[in-house]
Amino acid sequence: MIKDFLKKLFYPLSYIRTKTRPLRRGCNGLKRRLLEVEKITGSLAKLYASDLIRKILNEPRSMEEKRLLRFGFKVYSQSDEDGIIAEIFHRIGTTNKTFLEIGSSGGLESNTLYLLLQGWKGSWVDGSSKFIELIEQTFSFSLNNGSLKAIHRWVHQENINQLIEGATEDGQALDLLSLDIDGNDYHILDAIESLNARVLVVEYNPKFRPPVKWVMSYNPSHSYDGSDYMGASLKSFEILLLGKGYKLVGCNLLGINAFFVRKDLMKDNFHSDCSAENHYESERFFLNDGLSPLHSASFGPFEIK
Repeated sequence: MIKDFLKKLFYPLSYIRTKTRPLRRGCNGLKRRLLEVEKITGSLAKLYASDLIRKILNEPRSMEEKRLLRFGFKVYSQSDEDGIIAEIFHRIGTTNKTFLEIGSSGGLESNTLYLLLQGWKGSWVDGSSKFIELIEQTFSFSLNNGSLKAIHRWVHQENINQLIEGATEDGQALDLLSLDIDGNDYHILDAIESLNARVLVVEYNPKFRPPVKWVMSYNPSHSYDGSDYMGASLKSFEILLLGKGYKLVGCNLLGINAFFVRKDLMKDNFHSDCSAENHYESERFFLNDGLSPLHSASFGPFEIK
């Protein structure tokens, strides 16, 4: 009796299911085909970007002696910064192999994780508690062995010097300072009283080509909103950091980051023209498809042996 009752009760649902089965099968088939098209389109975009990268790097300008563009590659960096950083230190050497990265996000796409894998030590700073929690979960191995520190801090002009001082041991200079906070970067650098890191990596705003001088007004509560209202032009960074004892030695291929070396370390290692006009790269973020690896980034315990 109960069985017959339930059968009658659910008969309308069974009827609908039966009648809509061809439609559902069609939708599932369409979904599979769309996924296949997405994969093919992604592969074509990657091939196109890879081919365009090769063409740009084979241009006479890119092949000039001592220019850095052709040395770029990606391990964990946002794009090709890992290779450029490696080449800079190949030319000037290191001291204590320490870094400070301000604006590290979750760490898996940073300018210094590749250095950490090579025995460097340093600190990551980010204003997002979500990213700091992610770092603590993902990088417990490095946090526990003392090679990495995670600092939850909203960086502004009033606390940057304390942060720099805390990131160095016994007053030693950092080998690398990377700054990417999508806003007050220029003002933070300007506020550093004893800027003596050997190498600086700074995100510039590629919208403003040299010789344009443009700096976002200082706003300690600024949060990146996804627009192009951020940071400063490459020319403005060149002028500011030249006054602090640094020379511009290159930008990355995607037009995101600029690289500066302390003047006393320059010697004859880099291109003689250190102007923004010479080193500026326009925004080519679409080329990131040609640098992205097959597998998503991850991290775990490792040995250097």
